[in-house]
Amino acid sequence: MRECDSMPEAHIERAAAARLLEEKIRSRAARVGIVGLGYVGLPLAVEFAKAGFSVTGIDVSEAKTRRVNAGDSYVGDIPHAKLAPLVHSGKLWATSDFSAVGELDTVNICVPTPLRKTKDPDMSFIVSACQEIARYMHPGMLIILESTTYPGTTEELMLPMLQKPGLQVGRDFFLCFSPERVDPGNPKYQTANIPKVVGGCTPACTEMGRLFYAQALERVVPVASTQVAEMVKLLENTFRMINIGLANEIALMCDRMGIDVWEVIDAAATKPFGFMPFYPGPGLGGHCIPIDPFYLSWKTKQSGVEARFIDLAGYINGQMPHFVADKVQNALNDAGKAVKGSRIHVMGVAYKRDIDDVRESPALDVMLLLKRRGAAIGYSDPHVPSLNMDGINLVSEPQEAAAAADCVVIVTDHSAFDYPALVERAQLVVDTRNALKGVVSPKIVRL
Repeated sequence: MRECDSMPEAHIERAAAARLLEEKIRSRAARVGIVGLGYVGLPLAVEFAKAGFSVTGIDVSEAKTRRVNAGDSYVGDIPHAKLAPLVHSGKLWATSDFSAVGELDTVNICVPTPLRKTKDPDMSFIVSACQEIARYMHPGMLIILESTTYPGTTEELMLPMLQKPGLQVGRDFFLCFSPERVDPGNPKYQTANIPKVVGGCTPACTEMGRLFYAQALERVVPVASTQVAEMVKLLENTFRMINIGLANEIALMCDRMGIDVWEVIDAAATKPFGFMPFYPGPGLGGHCIPIDPFYLSWKTKQSGVEARFIDLAGYINGQMPHFVADKVQNALNDAGKAVKGSRIHVMGVAYKRDIDDVRESPALDVMLLLKRRGAAIGYSDPHVPSLNMDGINLVSEPQEAAAAADCVVIVTDHSAFDYPALVERAQLVVDTRNALKGVVSPKIVRL
């Protein structure tokens, strides 16, 4: 008797379901699900819908699902003109009902993974998503986590939640990790053309994940395991965090010695090998660089290893808003004014240029520090119309409002700002981004 003839009927059906999944992916008949429709999930949903798949977006926010179903994008990198046709053609729709998972063939989890105040990972969003998926999952499914997390999450946390009795990973269902690498506002590199790293719990999982992404994205990079894939994202952002920390420390040194740090970096960058320029700033912001390295630090401490570079860089970067506040105070003192009672106008509150995201933005820390020193705070940001700071609601003012301020602080160098006009009309400018490079004026104080 052949071996396959002795297999239980249920096992044959599950093996057939796995083969059917591969066929569905290749023919783009697979029903794709995206859990979490934020800056990662919505662009991913759009790419798979563009590739011809039927895509269901799932999000606990009914406000988001309503906007998606109306073809109304709330993600800067996805214009309405790109989203609306996919929705109206029936290729993409959204729901807050997780029972939709029962009709899906693949599920990508793109939910937030913040840090707690104690700098340890908050896995509650991943756990909640997995609990819902486990209720409705079936043999022949591919499940991929994209949320940034610590090495071991996929196999130590997710796999036990999904591995039901009689279902074997790599045979009856497939589980992978693929780190999101989205850079909001980047006009050159977006979801479709950023190489996609993927690692599975088994070689079969990795291959299924590779096959899936290859249908919609330009390049897929398979790696040996979920742990390797999880570590990739942490290395990428730890590399940036530490090098920005070095640039910030050099800026502190140069400030004490009266040296122009921007000229130093530009000159060093002329070396054609062995040097990569990183630039100082008012602090780190966003969803990745200020947070991701601490996932690695937390995990390595469990293994008895101290992540000293990460902790030191985190400390230096965390001090930069205080340094900026001191810069503003000293600049006002030199002009014969005190911070207390002065009107300070902040240019740009998003965490980086030309986006609307204020998560972890150093501008918020700078504004709060100056407010606590007695300053009256206003701001201009064409991408952030309103802001709540320390319980106070602020509204973005036109750039012209900066002329009435005692000091203007450039925190985020949006391209929409008219910098020559700003220098002409402002009484005093503290530039933390070198936005006024090449402009010579006694009004300007640089980081």
